[in-house]
Amino acid sequence: MQIDEDETPAMAAPGSEAQWREPPVIRRLEESVVNRIAAGEVVQRPASAVKELVENSLDAGATSISVVVKDGGLKLIQVSDNGHGIRYEDLPILCERHTTSKLTSFEDLQTIKSMGFRGEALASMTYVGHVTVTTITDGQLHGYRVSYRDGVMEHEPKPCAAVKGTQIMVENLFYNMVARRKTLQNASDDYPKIVDLISRFAIYHTNVSFTCRKHGASKADVSTVTSASRLDSIKIVYGISIARELMEIGTSDSNPTRSVFEMDGYISNANYVAKKTTMILFINDRLVECTPLKRAIEVAYSATLPKASKPFIFMSIRLPPEHVDVNVHPTKREVSFLNQESLVNTIQDAVESKLMSSNNTRTFHTQTLTSTAMTHMVVKKDTQENFSSVAKSQKVPVNKMVRTDWRDPSGRMHAYLQDKPGSQNEKNSDLASVRNAIRLRRNPKEALDLTSVQELVREIDSKVHPGLHDIVKNCIYVGLADESFALLQHNTHLYLVNVVNVSKELMYQQVIRRFGNFNAMQLSEPAPLLELLMMALKDEDLDSTGDENDDFRKKIAEMNTDLLMKKAELLDEYFSIHIDEQQNLTRLPVVLDQHTPDMDHVPEFLLTLGYLDQ
Repeated sequence: MQIDEDETPAMAAPGSEAQWREPPVIRRLEESVVNRIAAGEVVQRPASAVKELVENSLDAGATSISVVVKDGGLKLIQVSDNGHGIRYEDLPILCERHTTSKLTSFEDLQTIKSMGFRGEALASMTYVGHVTVTTITDGQLHGYRVSYRDGVMEHEPKPCAAVKGTQIMVENLFYNMVARRKTLQNASDDYPKIVDLISRFAIYHTNVSFTCRKHGASKADVSTVTSASRLDSIKIVYGISIARELMEIGTSDSNPTRSVFEMDGYISNANYVAKKTTMILFINDRLVECTPLKRAIEVAYSATLPKASKPFIFMSIRLPPEHVDVNVHPTKREVSFLNQESLVNTIQDAVESKLMSSNNTRTFHTQTLTSTAMTHMVVKKDTQENFSSVAKSQKVPVNKMVRTDWRDPSGRMHAYLQDKPGSQNEKNSDLASVRNAIRLRRNPKEALDLTSVQELVREIDSKVHPGLHDIVKNCIYVGLADESFALLQHNTHLYLVNVVNVSKELMYQQVIRRFGNFNAMQLSEPAPLLELLMMALKDEDLDSTGDENDDFRKKIAEMNTDLLMKKAELLDEYFSIHIDEQQNLTRLPVVLDQHTPDMDHVPEFLLTLGYLDQ
């Protein structure tokens, strides 16, 4: 078959006409467009600009740095320092791209120690904001002020009064980037980020005083002075409540085949409780992030601390400069270094070892309930004795009677319940089982003859409150008020009792008195320990999905499994919790006779047991 030249080619899509398109022309972008694109990468938000300016001040040898912010940094960012200043001769090229005093050749990057090195930050700010620089150097009688836009001076430097150092103002940030500015309109989002950034610099650079405040505010949100120790800086910035829960940590490695580094810092102990991890990491004096290291430390903490607790971490790591590549991120937020996996594993082991040896510092806050406090639990008397005698003489419907005598069965809840016909034998059987249970509770097995256990038993007995004991012993159960509280009647008084707290105390006393002599319930089928722990971890963090989170949970579950297996013999002997050699749970203790616990909570129980078993 022949195809005419005018016919549509066979490769054309059915029902459409083929259209021949010329290849697009490749053009060289204008320099202003290139610079604005680059500026959007370097200065991503106001906090990015503050970070670049503060690092420039540190490179200038400043010992005092002040930051003033207006409208979250969109209206004004002002950073002042007392560094060595900028030479008058350098002002014309100060804000041109790739102009820097930090290096002269690419090889200098191998040993670079300064924070900045590209010469892009100030130039980028002039393309997305209005920049004004005021500076003075030693020996000058006056300073100079000059404004920049699009990388060049708007006018010649003007003489002005100035204090030692440099002041840089960035106004109307992202004025020419409408979409970016709209996404950053909420000043309440960015200012906390700037405060957090300055706080991190402040606790590392203890020889520099920092202040950070909103424009027009009389009080600074961050204010530090040159302190003698890093822990003092943490107290000033984050508060004494956090500082007192920190432990000093340090480790190093000098084996070239693994990694060469030194690390020192502070990590939170078992008493610290937070919902979010705070990690402050400096590598060779640079404030950076390292996701693998943060993940590894979180794994160590998750296997040691109670659930929902996140650590506070401050670390300073020093590596040979030639082992670090600082030129891997537009904002220098991340760095790359040799033997990263080995370094991360070494630090993780050091953190685990420190946490394992710190459990003797764990404290629990308790509150003693006095007899005076108990009097507040009384709701009120239902009626006076003389009124009750009158009420008894009147014919009142049973369901409207007021309980005035605890011995009167009509005042009990079951008086309003109708009996089911033909259930007398069942009643007798139930009554016998209840009496048997009460007899067992009154005569429990003797507790294990351990001095520490006997001391706990004596402590419980010594704190018995006669009045409360009489109320609990002779009370009448009225009914539930809600999910946590129940009404009890004793004589002519109504008491509102927290059932949750009472149940916890009951279980605690039962465990102490039966320590080492628990009866046990056998599981119908052995339950794999690892699967139960994985179930608990998934229930704990329902929002997290993905393979990475599954791996994270599996590591925690494996660590808890190993910890429980190490204590399997002790758990079996003292608590009748039996775990076989195949890592299966086969037996659980009976804490309260005639009570079968909810088996849905077994995974959570084992996970908590793993936390407490450190």
